[in-house]
Amino acid sequence: MTCWSNDSSQRPGTDCDVVTVPARQGLEAVDILRRGAGDAVGPVLHDGGGTLGFLVPPGTAAAWDVPGSTCTRTDGRGLRLAPEPPVEGANWLLPPGDADRATDPAVLREALGEAQRLIEAADSCS
Repeated sequence: MTCWSNDSSQRPGTDCDVVTVPARQGLEAVDILRRGAGDAVGPVLHDGGGTLGFLVPPGTAAAWDVPGSTCTRTDGRGLRLAPEPPVEGANWLLPPGDADRATDPAVLREALGEAQRLIEAADSCS
């Protein structure tokens, strides 16, 4: 699999940026994205240490500014989009093949914001 966006002007390539978020927020965002357009969420890694990593198109890191998350520019360094996870100790939550395109950063930004609001609302009820 190559990493590309739904934007037809984005040239396919093998390098993806990775947006990393706390697992709770990330799982909520995955649910939000899957309830929306069927192909809105691309491959997602779970590192087993409390974070999820959404694969996004290359270049996303340059403008990513969502509080509580980071976006790492990989340039393909050590990131293989293969059935096995590219990082030891990680597992695919949504593996390549099940999710063929990188997650659109604008759609992910909205889903992460909605997820954070849902978490804050749930926590305020406890």
